[in-house]
Amino acid sequence: MKVIVDLSVVPIGVGVNLAPYIAACERVLLDAGLKIQLHPNGTAIEGEWAPVFKAIEACHLAVHAMGSPRIYTTVKINTRTDRDQTLEEKVASVEALLQQPQERGH
Repeated sequence: MKVIVDLSVVPIGVGVNLAPYIAACERVLLDAGLKIQLHPNGTAIEGEWAPVFKAIEACHLAVHAMGSPRIYTTVKINTRTDRDQTLEEKVASVEALLQQPQERGH
């Protein structure tokens, strides 16, 4: 099953600079061959269910290996059975609406 996931991995007990840990997780996702889109509060991931969740586990392993004793992760999962949808399509549908003139009273 195809899935679009919003992933936020937060290492705990490593201080306030989280960029090295996030970069390590991003490398894991890229090495897994997944389509990803980094954003300020996490990463959107597009792929098949099993490889996506295997990569999330690998992110945890990588961040723990860097010395993080604890990790708090949130995962939002979006699946559809009526059609395939990409990360770009989800964003483009909202952007297209923003280009339309706004109706009065809304």
